[in-house]
Amino acid sequence: MQTSTRNRVLLERSRTAVWHPCTQMKQHETLPIVPITRGAGCWLYDCDGKRYLDAVSSWWVNLFGHAEPRINAALVNQLQQLEHVILAGFTHEPVVELSERLSAKTGGRLGHCFYGSDGASAVEIALKMSFHFWRNSGQPAKTQFISLAGSYHGETLGALSVSDVALFKDTYAPLLRGSVQVPSPDWRLAAAGVSPRDHAIACAKALEHHLEQHHAATAALIVEPLVQGATGMAMHDAEYLRQARLLCARFKVHLIADEIMTGFGRTGSFFAHEQAGLIGKLAPDFLCLSKGITGGYLPLSAVLTTDTVYAAFYDDEVARGFLHSHSYTGNALACRAALATLDIFEQDDVIAANRAKAARMTALCGELAAHPRVRDFRTLGMIWAFEVADTQPGFARRLFEAALQRGVLLRPISNTVYFMPPYVISDDEMAILAATTLSALETTP
Repeated sequence: MQTSTRNRVLLERSRTAVWHPCTQMKQHETLPIVPITRGAGCWLYDCDGKRYLDAVSSWWVNLFGHAEPRINAALVNQLQQLEHVILAGFTHEPVVELSERLSAKTGGRLGHCFYGSDGASAVEIALKMSFHFWRNSGQPAKTQFISLAGSYHGETLGALSVSDVALFKDTYAPLLRGSVQVPSPDWRLAAAGVSPRDHAIACAKALEHHLEQHHAATAALIVEPLVQGATGMAMHDAEYLRQARLLCARFKVHLIADEIMTGFGRTGSFFAHEQAGLIGKLAPDFLCLSKGITGGYLPLSAVLTTDTVYAAFYDDEVARGFLHSHSYTGNALACRAALATLDIFEQDDVIAANRAKAARMTALCGELAAHPRVRDFRTLGMIWAFEVADTQPGFARRLFEAALQRGVLLRPISNTVYFMPPYVISDDEMAILAATTLSALETTP
């Protein structure tokens, strides 16, 4: 890639001073870091004004485009009032309103919101709450957790303990608590002639078998509803989630819905678990939210839970309380960005608009889906994914480079290519994304 002097200076400063996440830094001896100076809508711009279509919503967080005017205005307004205050013993209007509105999205079933800074923190909070609930409830033997094969829930030690992606987990195995993985309902794993729904039911049977034997020692099952992200956008039939909810209730095991990636409209409903009918009394015991919660503006996460869980901590004894915190819990600016994000969902009827947009994008991907190297092209809501056959080692990096040279930001997971663009992507931009990916694929071994 040709870069100007200004670009080169900035990327070299970044390469030496900034340790980038999820990155082998040595690769940046030859792979340039891209210096971004501004964003607008679906586009990111470097120092020279070259633009890149953000097809991954800047790691799945940016819902309504960069520099969205309504979120900008809400933050400017909040800056003039309150930037932050300790949330232990204090409160403020944005955190109260956000808690009420998030709870309302669950029909009031999950009426208590606890805040963190990011997705992994939300998972840590849910795991600790579940563990502590059983202890406070006189069942201290319930300490184990179950997750799906290929699951990913974050990279802090607790979250990593219930994840199952070897690249992230194996190095730190001596630091982690053990957990159990049950078969994934990922429909790509179904035997020939077995439907996604029947595969999901078979996987639920495996979960049932495990719980029959181990429910007395099990605190919770944690699931990424409908889509397992970091393992390669593994999609499954909603029947698995419905069966899992019933099994958890039957065996008195918590269900933790990790909607860090799947929440806020990404799968075609506001929360993915809604598609399995998990509303009212069937709602999850814990709901973990982050990523899109602030529209991609500021770090924030939330864990929503029930009256039953909350009541188990409500006591005169301090040690029975949930003594988890971080300094920026419930930050006023982040909460205000989240409220503006919720406003946009209502003002623009986003869920309905996305359904129409998703159909147009899928149609535009017809030639890509039919490519002889493409396998298992799939879509759910505003997520598209496929595998590429006949790849050589380093494919993900080479495709990333090829797309970037053509002005599109992709971030393949091994040989899985996916699109998760901002919801404001236009028809013309969708056409650019599909055509550019096809062109890059043609030249990438």
